[in-house]
Amino acid sequence: MKNIISGNIARYRKESGITQEELASRLNITYQAVSKWETGQSLPDITALPKLAQIFNISVDQLLGFNAGNASISYYENVYNNSDYYWGVNPSAMCLKILALKPPEKRIKILDIACGEGKDAVFFARCGYDVDAFDITVKGIDKTKRLADKARVNVNVFKANISDYRLDKKYDILYSSGALHYIKPELRSEIIADYRKHTAEDGLNVFNVFINKPFIASPPEDEKYSYFWQSGELLTHYHDWFIEDFSEIIFDCNSSGIGHQHAMNVMYAKKMSLLNTRSGD
Repeated sequence: MKNIISGNIARYRKESGITQEELASRLNITYQAVSKWETGQSLPDITALPKLAQIFNISVDQLLGFNAGNASISYYENVYNNSDYYWGVNPSAMCLKILALKPPEKRIKILDIACGEGKDAVFFARCGYDVDAFDITVKGIDKTKRLADKARVNVNVFKANISDYRLDKKYDILYSSGALHYIKPELRSEIIADYRKHTAEDGLNVFNVFINKPFIASPPEDEKYSYFWQSGELLTHYHDWFIEDFSEIIFDCNSSGIGHQHAMNVMYAKKMSLLNTRSGD
């Protein structure tokens, strides 16, 4: 949490076009104090959080890395508000490939980014992985917990916004399916860099992204906070990793009750250890 708050203060200050000195003046503190906040040497007093949020024109929840109670930010908060599982309960094919690429022969820590209703997170837990997962929807988190309880496995699931949340520990696998288009284009480099940094050596980043194609119509869902990627864009963030697999697919979807198509890039990237990169020397 400390690293998340520190990173968010620095990011929102820069996005607001405010210098450390200007922020310090508005808070009636020294700029050295602001510098210590941003480098993680200290944290602001709790009484300063509302003022910081006001200056950055965000909520305190965003400053802390999540958006509690803000249902309007996700189209799926209402979609998940029933007993059925909107996406079903069977795992994605990506999960099966992860099982083959990095089986849980030892303790393997995995983070499911924007886990939805939890079908993939619960699958990983059932296979023996140590699973953390987050989503922005309260209903999705509740359904993930229920699905985990039914399977008698543990999934550490919590509420967070993919745009604001920054990692504070390393994982062997970072996984996300159907969610990275909620990251604004101007934040992608920073967030992917954070994911890369918090991936253990020989770990995997397994992501898919929806991509723009002029011959495919816009999806019928009314999502205000989605930003499709360009074909191949995801791969540019991993030029120095080993690419286990990268593909482009077009598939039919009926998730909203209206038939439509999606184009998607799917990537399996491995962070090679120094030992492995020198093994051919």
